[in-house]
Amino acid sequence: MSFTSETKQQICYEKLDEKSGRAQLCALLQMRASLHMNWQGMYLSFQIENATIAKHVFQLMKSLYQVDPRLSVLKKMQLKKNNIYRLQVYEKTKEILSDLMILTDTGLHFSPPAVYTRSQTNARAYLQGCFLAGGSINDPKTTNYHLEIATHEEQMAKGIQKLMQRFYLPAKMIVRKNTYVVYLKAGDKIADFLRLCNASQALFDFEDSRIQRDFYNNLKRLDNCELANEMKTLKAAQEQLNYIEVLEKNARKIKISEKIRHVMEIRKRFPEANMNELCEQCYLEYGEIISKSGMKHRLNKIKELAKPLMEEEHA
Repeated sequence: MSFTSETKQQICYEKLDEKSGRAQLCALLQMRASLHMNWQGMYLSFQIENATIAKHVFQLMKSLYQVDPRLSVLKKMQLKKNNIYRLQVYEKTKEILSDLMILTDTGLHFSPPAVYTRSQTNARAYLQGCFLAGGSINDPKTTNYHLEIATHEEQMAKGIQKLMQRFYLPAKMIVRKNTYVVYLKAGDKIADFLRLCNASQALFDFEDSRIQRDFYNNLKRLDNCELANEMKTLKAAQEQLNYIEVLEKNARKIKISEKIRHVMEIRKRFPEANMNELCEQCYLEYGEIISKSGMKHRLNKIKELAKPLMEEEHA
């Protein structure tokens, strides 16, 4: 089961009071339902590929409006050939849509009704319904954090975006193949959305994976940084050894102080040592306390002495 399916399953199992149930059902129908007419009159059709959500909608309809939706299972003939669960409501259709503020005297509405999103609890339930009907979330173990809710209605998408921003979720909206997508990219904000939806186990799994992933990324970054520093140290050390070799070949031509000779000997004995280690070895071998900047100065002095001699050799 995908991370999205697990999250939706957890949302479906949450107990709702009557008003929250209506708010959630309102979002589900706005996102997924279609209105039809036949010789019997008006009827409502809701279809989805997730069996748990279909069962959840069935139970909401039955408990809130005492109707008995007709359930049918269709086989998708393209791509993965998944089952499609269709619920059809032939009774109280107008009453249900009117009560949910989807159908009024001015027609069908696809924006979050104020009556069902005024309170924080109902607004949460409404967003839960939106996610159940058209939401998806990347598995936190993958490379990118991404949560989105897709709808064919621009008005609906703008309403969802506004609701999410009300909960300090900086949702953005794009148009993708005639579909309006409201999305979040930041890992901490996706975690906040899961918390808002009361998907506790999904939130725990998401945060656990996110912490592990961020830890390993930081560790890898540190390892890369250390490796780069080590390579830099080795390269500098090799150059210093080359300068020392030139000075030793031309020892009769130049005068080298005792302190510089100490550094030359230490560098030769510890070719892979960094600055701090060279300072420490200098103290252990010669009892000489030298700072990092002092060691750097002496190594630069070795370079200054060797450069002219190297130029003479290549002249």
